[in-house]
Amino acid sequence: MKKLAIKGTLWTIAGYGGSQVLRLGSNIILTRLLVPDLFGLMALINTFILGLQMFSDVGITPSIIRSPRGEDPTFINTAWTLQVIRGFGLWVVCCVMSWPVSQFYQRPELLWLLPLVGLTTVIHGFDSTSLATLNRKMELAKITLLQFSVQITALTVTIVWAYFHRSIWALVAGSLVSNSMKMFVSHRLDPEVSNRFVWDQDSLKELLSFGRWIFLTTVMAFGSTQADKLMLGRLFPLEILGVYIIAVTFADIPRKAFRQVSQKVMMPVFSKYIDLPRKVLRNKISKKRWLLLVALAIMISVLFCGGDYIISTLYDERYKDAAWMLPLLSLGLWPMILAISIDKSLYALGKPIYPALGNCLKLVYMLIGIPFAFTSMGIIGVIFVIVLNDIPYYLAVNYGLWKEKLFDISCDIKATGLLIALIITGTGIRLTLGLGSSIDQLPIDLSQLVN
Repeated sequence: MKKLAIKGTLWTIAGYGGSQVLRLGSNIILTRLLVPDLFGLMALINTFILGLQMFSDVGITPSIIRSPRGEDPTFINTAWTLQVIRGFGLWVVCCVMSWPVSQFYQRPELLWLLPLVGLTTVIHGFDSTSLATLNRKMELAKITLLQFSVQITALTVTIVWAYFHRSIWALVAGSLVSNSMKMFVSHRLDPEVSNRFVWDQDSLKELLSFGRWIFLTTVMAFGSTQADKLMLGRLFPLEILGVYIIAVTFADIPRKAFRQVSQKVMMPVFSKYIDLPRKVLRNKISKKRWLLLVALAIMISVLFCGGDYIISTLYDERYKDAAWMLPLLSLGLWPMILAISIDKSLYALGKPIYPALGNCLKLVYMLIGIPFAFTSMGIIGVIFVIVLNDIPYYLAVNYGLWKEKLFDISCDIKATGLLIALIITGTGIRLTLGLGSSIDQLPIDLSQLVN
């Protein structure tokens, strides 16, 4: 199991690292071909579709990973059938909600864009369950290579289309083509899995029993992670949302990298070891968790101390405000990093109620904080609210860990101390060299950002 975990972690990090390199390269190219307004528009569409997916998530993949029947053809084919039905249902909802969404944001093109991009939900529905069974067995090389190939396809289609026709169609085409490719190839990954329509009541009962908690968790997760984009899209011009998306893309790299490891490696490992005595399990988690937190602290300190130079080097003047957003947003991710480094143990225990509570508290905080900050301080106030928005999730997860006897605050304190030391050192070096701090570009006349 240890060898599988190490191998799986290396494949996951390598895949994610390669993915980010590709995304960065394409992002730089596309920001020169497409205007920020299109990035903001596509971000809104993807946010709504992601919301629909999360609001209907019954935890099919986690159920297959943790269930004793995770390799039973009847069980996994019932799960696949449920997944297909859900995909068609989501597309119907996309069609129904396209008109009110286009009216709310006063963008008529959403009337046809939302149903069109929403076809990806139908395509996703037909993805093979081999993606889940391979994850269960921690055979992550095939999954990583597939995801990498899909991303290359998406970026190639998008860039070529944008070069010849600079419109939203470039982003739409890349999404549809790449998702179709993933669906077809997924059915060739594992020869032991051959999906067909099956409807077994016992399997359905098990899927929905665990899935009701996953549903609650993902509903709250959507609200807490996407509220910023939905509300910024309403409060500010889409150009500002497009700039914010650029900053978030970089700031979110450590969290997304670790989330990949957490979902693909830690969840299966915790599920295997969950019957160990709590003290033994906690010690096993702490030793490996510390090494990962050290690496993540280094990543966040680099983004905080050098984020402004990353933006100014890679992007033109239109994206200059991302230079002061990036350092702040990257620092604000630290509570979430601490939480997701261990929250999968609660899922393995069948206790996703605590992460759900954390996301609920985070959503309430965002719904209250963002409008208030916008009224009093404009965009900079909104950014500061977002920087602090992961603290409720961290507190709820640690409450759950305390209840389940897996609480280990000492590791969090040591890792946070290391992060602070790295940031002080990095900032000190900058000041010594006469480069100022990474947040020197914080705007003074906030009205310039809104007008």
